[in-house]
Amino acid sequence: MIAILGTGKMGEALLSGLVRAGLRPDEIVATARRPERAEALRERYGVRVASNAEAAKLADTVILAVKPQDMSALLTEISPHVAADRLVISVAAGITTAFVEARLGDGVAVVRVMSNTPVLVDEAMSVISAGAHASEEHLKRTEELLSPVGKVLRIPESQQDAATALSGSGPAYFFYLVEAMVDAGILLGMPRAAALDMVTQSIVGAAIMLRDSGEHPVILREAVTSPGGTTISAIAELERHKVRAAFLDAIEAACERSRRLAGG
Repeated sequence: MIAILGTGKMGEALLSGLVRAGLRPDEIVATARRPERAEALRERYGVRVASNAEAAKLADTVILAVKPQDMSALLTEISPHVAADRLVISVAAGITTAFVEARLGDGVAVVRVMSNTPVLVDEAMSVISAGAHASEEHLKRTEELLSPVGKVLRIPESQQDAATALSGSGPAYFFYLVEAMVDAGILLGMPRAAALDMVTQSIVGAAIMLRDSGEHPVILREAVTSPGGTTISAIAELERHKVRAAFLDAIEAACERSRRLAGG
């Protein structure tokens, strides 16, 4: 039995992915703060809904999906009900495995995960790190849960905040870029729907080329950038406005915020 405690946006994304991956609804129990939210999850997915304490008792794998600021209260609530042989998976940004272990007692295996919303289309990027008591078996179980809904990568926990800033928040940067490019198309007289189609397909195609070609992004960019052409004119403007530096600063800020989240 798998319990998802705090089935908000990310929790539901994981829930829907697990169901699509073939996990039976009767193998999943979900919790939500509001009764109407819990009922909606039960009707939508056919899963069992319960209190946090009851779900923690029932499950052998417990996924902690509450907001970082709510994690301490949740761990206090479920601590008496989480046996030492359980696997606890935390998907809350900034929450360390040590933070969870200290509140659940000695011996509980904790794996820290940072996933992202493309789990909804089975294209998530999930990075995982083992806590002090998590074994190879626990990491493999976590990978088995997440691999049907995207790519899974093991990293040292010291890199989790950077992963949060890069891939956890990454889809938002992508949508922000798409929004700006579509607005540019409208400025140039393009209908919104046509501009969105062109930008979306261009970026999907570019992403697949980057993933499948094995080429460095600089090489792929240079292949589009002819001397004296339109692309280099656009890139010169991006450089003039320090877009690259802005991205560096933005992602660094997201990383720093992740480091601070565990403190509430």
